Amino acid sequence: MEVITNERLKQTLKYVRALLFIGLFLAIFFVLGVVGVLTYAKVKGAPPLAVPQSTIYYGTDNSIIGESHQGQTRYWVPLAEISPHLVNATVAIEDKRFYDHNGFDYKRIVGAALADIRAMSKVQGASTISQQYARNLFLEHDKTWKRKMTEALYTLRLEMNYTKEQIIEGYLNTIYYGHGAYGIEAASQFYFNKSAKDLTLAEATMLSGIPKGPTYYSPLENLDHAKKRQQIILNSMVANEFISKKQAKLIFAEKLDFYGKFDVKKQNIAPYFQEAVKKALLSETDITPRMIEMGGLKIYTTLDPTIQEIAEEKMEEVINPNSEIQAAIVVTNPANGDVKALVGGRDFSKSQFNRATQARRQPGSTFKPFLYYTAVEQGFTPSTMLKSEYTTFQFGEDNKTYSPSNYNDYYANDSITLAQAIALSDNVYAVKTHMFLGVNSLIDTSRRLGITGKLPAVPSLALGTSTVKMIDMVNAYGIIANGGKKTEPSFIKKIVNHNGEVIYEKEKTKEQVLDKDVAFVTTHMMTGMFDEKLNDYTKVTGRTISDQLTRIYAGKSGTTKTDSWMIGYSPELVTGVWVGYDKDHTLDLADEKTYSKTIWAGVMEDALKKKPVQAFKPTSGVVGVYVNPDNGMLATEGCPVMRLTYFIEGTEPTEYCQDHLPHQHKKKKKIKEEIEEKGFFKKIFNWFD
Repeated sequence: MEVITNERLKQTLKYVRALLFIGLFLAIFFVLGVVGVLTYAKVKGAPPLAVPQSTIYYGTDNSIIGESHQGQTRYWVPLAEISPHLVNATVAIEDKRFYDHNGFDYKRIVGAALADIRAMSKVQGASTISQQYARNLFLEHDKTWKRKMTEALYTLRLEMNYTKEQIIEGYLNTIYYGHGAYGIEAASQFYFNKSAKDLTLAEATMLSGIPKGPTYYSPLENLDHAKKRQQIILNSMVANEFISKKQAKLIFAEKLDFYGKFDVKKQNIAPYFQEAVKKALLSETDITPRMIEMGGLKIYTTLDPTIQEIAEEKMEEVINPNSEIQAAIVVTNPANGDVKALVGGRDFSKSQFNRATQARRQPGSTFKPFLYYTAVEQGFTPSTMLKSEYTTFQFGEDNKTYSPSNYNDYYANDSITLAQAIALSDNVYAVKTHMFLGVNSLIDTSRRLGITGKLPAVPSLALGTSTVKMIDMVNAYGIIANGGKKTEPSFIKKIVNHNGEVIYEKEKTKEQVLDKDVAFVTTHMMTGMFDEKLNDYTKVTGRTISDQLTRIYAGKSGTTKTDSWMIGYSPELVTGVWVGYDKDHTLDLADEKTYSKTIWAGVMEDALKKKPVQAFKPTSGVVGVYVNPDNGMLATEGCPVMRLTYFIEGTEPTEYCQDHLPHQHKKKKKIKEEIEEKGFFKKIFNWFD
């Protein structure tokens, strides 16, 4: 009997040792497994917190002018810009031990498992905020063991590499609140038309209940369900000592006003400009189309929404609504090339073709300032005189001929000054100057000014017969306006990623491409188109709008059979307007030829009306003197008209006008009296004398 007992004892001890060995093995295996999992999570490092988000476009006043998304609206805001009420409400209802656990709430897991066993079905969830965030960020929502294991690994990686504040920030920026709103900022804008940082306690407790069932608990879909969910959240906040019972009762009784829409108006501001921004993103940066659409970028553009609105309004006011004519407007800052406003056509919904950045049209006489800059650079002055008369020019090896004509075939048939030539837009003077300087000189200056495309070395180039882009023309005028510093049309100031890091910023250039003194003289000559002191055989080209202007501008108009242009500037703003038909339809109606100037005057005046008047400041190398506009000589007291004109120092006129000196008046008066004293025959004799 004793032998049997010993045998049983030995057998029992054998099993115990085996169980201990297996248990130890399993324990070691478990520890190694845990260490392995933790090591793997650490080696894998921090997973990215970003998900597809809306890219937001901002104007210079930091207002939202548009966004890109794939049927979803997403924004990312830092935790500091989210209402603490919303954070507390979310933690209270979703994961009350969020700040204490390491990603898994084991007590809650056990409780949920027991509840499921008692109900014999899945009735209670145990996922923490970290687990839900991992699921929303990286995983499909299928119910497989592989998915659960992957979710656990992502949760560990989040907890091991990020702070609780970073995790709750990411969670609140990615969860779905229904109606296409992803993240609390989009939800706040949609439901209450306000930022997440401004949510009240009542609004926060309403929103925090939606993610459990975005349709079922949406206050817009079912207010009763939403209010019941809000009551549960308020009770949970009381239990977790976030608020008192009295507060909860008051908040539950509070009536909320729901907005229920995204502000679509903001997404329709300056559509042509926004398309230009997207093209600039692809051509000027390394940002991919996918990043543009879903990267959560904040793109700070150069657009001034106020000036953009003015430009759009002026186009609509001036142009006959029944006309099929097209138009484009570009407004820039001459100091840096920033595009402040851009209208590429009359209706973006009907035609997305951007006439400001894509079309190539003949600029006509708006090309002449480049020629006259070149002329002054090579020794001409505003007083240089050439004869305005019908002229045939020969050019090329085969002696081709070219006979330009002035508007309506008007000619001075006498000499006029360079200052008059640009103000009156005399074509013969322009071609004579072009041929005298050498046809390649104008091409060189145009390239320095950023004009692209073909520029053939022919006489007619002086009259703007080669096609150019409007955006290039406006930028070139800006370079003259700023004293010759190189600029390029710019649509983007900087780009910030979803982490708040600046990933692109416009570089500033200081390259001097023109002589600043010559640029100023050119600018001052361009003010002449509005100054009727320069009237001669015809009137200055800006006379039709000069009475609408309240400050000094420099500018030039241009007209071809199919195109009407007006480009001009003040010290702080350049505006260009083009009007014409898309399919080479000629401008036959008188009104069509005036649209560009009228629109230009309206845009400049309204854009600057609240700003102090700025004058064009003479540079150090120029001298201003009063001259007689008819001959370019120094004016005397007897001259009926005199105009302040600037010259490169050392090139100003030194001779005084002889036509209006006092002794000349006396001499002419005496001759006249002598003739009148003589009889008819004596007068005839005198004519032959």
